[in-house]
Amino acid sequence: MNVVMIGAGYVGLVSGTCFAEFGANVTCVDVDAKKISGLNNGEIPIYEPGLEELVASNVRDGRLTFTSDLGAVAGTANLVFIAVGTPSRRGDGFADLSFVYEVAEQLARYLENYTVIVDKSTVPVGTARNVASIIREADPSVDFDMASNPEFLREGAAISDFMRPDRVVIGVESERAEKLLRELYRPLNLIETPVLVTGLESAELIKYASNAFLATKISFINEISMLCEAVGADVHAVAKGMGMDKRIGGKFLHPGPGYGGSCFPKDTQALVRIAQEHDTSSRIVESVIEVNAAQKERMINKIRNALGGSENGKTIGVLGLTFKPETDDMRYAPALSILPPLFENGAQISVHDPQGTDEARNLLPAAFTYCNDHYDVFVNADAVLLLTEWNLYRGLDLIRGKAQMRSPTFIDLRNVYERAHMEELGFTYHCIGR
Repeated sequence: MNVVMIGAGYVGLVSGTCFAEFGANVTCVDVDAKKISGLNNGEIPIYEPGLEELVASNVRDGRLTFTSDLGAVAGTANLVFIAVGTPSRRGDGFADLSFVYEVAEQLARYLENYTVIVDKSTVPVGTARNVASIIREADPSVDFDMASNPEFLREGAAISDFMRPDRVVIGVESERAEKLLRELYRPLNLIETPVLVTGLESAELIKYASNAFLATKISFINEISMLCEAVGADVHAVAKGMGMDKRIGGKFLHPGPGYGGSCFPKDTQALVRIAQEHDTSSRIVESVIEVNAAQKERMINKIRNALGGSENGKTIGVLGLTFKPETDDMRYAPALSILPPLFENGAQISVHDPQGTDEARNLLPAAFTYCNDHYDVFVNADAVLLLTEWNLYRGLDLIRGKAQMRSPTFIDLRNVYERAHMEELGFTYHCIGR
């Protein structure tokens, strides 16, 4: 089976590589010639555990190739996946579909035989029909079907999520399209992966509804953490008690500085806009967005209070910058909202992250100090802030770190450590919801 994946970003590169691992012949297409050149030289543009090795093995076996020439490969494809970016538009928060629609116009010129065009990008309800209309308007003779196949990949665990998914969602309107997509995903039959076949609109909405619900759990537990602090409860005990109820489950009930990344902020905003366009209510999702923004602001105040009421003239060492561990993604990371205001109010900030510093240099103030060794952030620090729970930071030599600090204040925004242990070591310890 010949598969063309348009877009060699996070979703496209991971999905294309995994389809090649399934046995398909996959060509990833991207307009970024530099990215394609790098991929052809074995350079992976993103950090994702296991991806580099998987790309290399499938390139070596001849199932995975990269090009910038869509016209050279689209005509022989059985399936063409659209996996280009759909960033939030400035001003209204709606998904920017310009890249998706540009691809649709190009495809109309290149398709030769029956092809299934699949939206892999996260797109608002109705996008698949719009793409189909663009192609038909450009060339009514094109033989194709439209499909929606949303991705559910967690950064840092994308390979395992693709190879062992909870479900595969296929939105189609013809048996021919369903048959081709089922054949592509056939290797997952061995592990009895559920395949849900729906209409186009349902498939598109499943992705947004899923991400909005997960974001809701995060904002909910962050609000509960505030109540825990006020009444003297332990948010971890509360979350554990909630999670024991199978109807609720324990996942995503972890307090922190607010969600970030490429999906939750963008998709919650887009879902609100979709609801507004169709004159329906989305008050819960609107509140989720508001609570998340307030949580990041609350973290600034928590840090300020831990420093005695003012960060001016203080040195803060920061452990972790990316929005979560095992990724280099800085999009909507809490660090981008929390650290600049502290710097602007007079704090000196030194930072460390195992994978995110290259991207962070483009997004954070130039005067930040970037440390090669994570223990360097402790040197002369008035406080150390644990912002991202990389494994590297879970087993710190705290006695070594404390010896280098000016003041032994530790602000744990991921609740990695236990208060009693930290206080026993002589730290002034601050966390969330405990």
